[in-house]
Amino acid sequence: MKPLKFIIVMLCLSNLSFAQKEEGLVKWLTIKEAQELNKKQPKPLLIDIYTDWCGWCKHMMKTTYSNPNIANYINTFFYPVKFDAETKDTIEYNGVVYKPTSKSPKTPHELAIKFLGTSLSYPSTMFVTNNFEYNLLTQGFLEDKKIEPLLIYTVENIFKSTAYEDFSKQFEHTFYDTIFSKGKLKFNTIEEIEKLQIKKPKKILVAISAGFCNSCKVQNATTLKDSAIAAYINKNYYIVNFDAESNDTIIFKGEKCFKQLVNGYPLHTFAMKASNNKLQFPTIAVLDEKENTVDALNVFLTPKALMPILHYFAEDKFKVTSWQDYIKTYSESSTKK
Repeated sequence: MKPLKFIIVMLCLSNLSFAQKEEGLVKWLTIKEAQELNKKQPKPLLIDIYTDWCGWCKHMMKTTYSNPNIANYINTFFYPVKFDAETKDTIEYNGVVYKPTSKSPKTPHELAIKFLGTSLSYPSTMFVTNNFEYNLLTQGFLEDKKIEPLLIYTVENIFKSTAYEDFSKQFEHTFYDTIFSKGKLKFNTIEEIEKLQIKKPKKILVAISAGFCNSCKVQNATTLKDSAIAAYINKNYYIVNFDAESNDTIIFKGEKCFKQLVNGYPLHTFAMKASNNKLQFPTIAVLDEKENTVDALNVFLTPKALMPILHYFAEDKFKVTSWQDYIKTYSESSTKK
């Protein structure tokens, strides 16, 4: 399985100009241009912090930023910025004005100091969410395999629920680790579950994904197939792995569900019903024994984050205890073990 597969484009590399070879295939902007565009159509910023004398900065342009898949993903989902850390220009960034610290060559700009602090290492790469809410700084040369999870982590808002180090490990297991040990989940279709419910009622999990969602692939391949998670789900739930872009027509609670335009994008109505119209990617919808949606977990979840949630619903704690009270008790009991 290859990440970023959905953005593959055909490019004629033989006709690249010298300038393109120097700058890579990324369509670089100034900080001013990126911020103006962000006001009209919000996107994350990717800020390449470099200097003219930095050899690894140039090597990253010729390699990572010259990879057609990487460059097209960045051009599509980011406003990419090249920022000379030693520029003599005055720059306004997020409402604050930053100036050069000296007229002398090879001296850091105030904005470079804001981004990097005392660790003035090049190249450095800053990933900034579209509302400037979250910044993720990486330092040093980033090869393709290193930048891919950083791009997805930022674009798919995984920072809202999961530390980058945790997501990065699961990303590695999903796409590059061939010896990762996995549990076996017993997936069923909706039709199968409706028959099983007659004999042995259980709550239902619907793992909703889409082909364009890379974090869905990671969550399905690692979190849901973690050995402890898989064993608990098999015992206490029925689970459906559902593609929100499916062309299949299914019957759910006596109603026909099919693909149709939702906010201009073709999505399956079952995904919308199961998530109570709160669909994001990835989403795990929790349904009770009567196939009514109890909650929609629409953030990326690690095994550690998902396990107490599974207990909370399987044990019907949600009926008598708030999540805040439950997780506090759960955490305290886990610490004592």
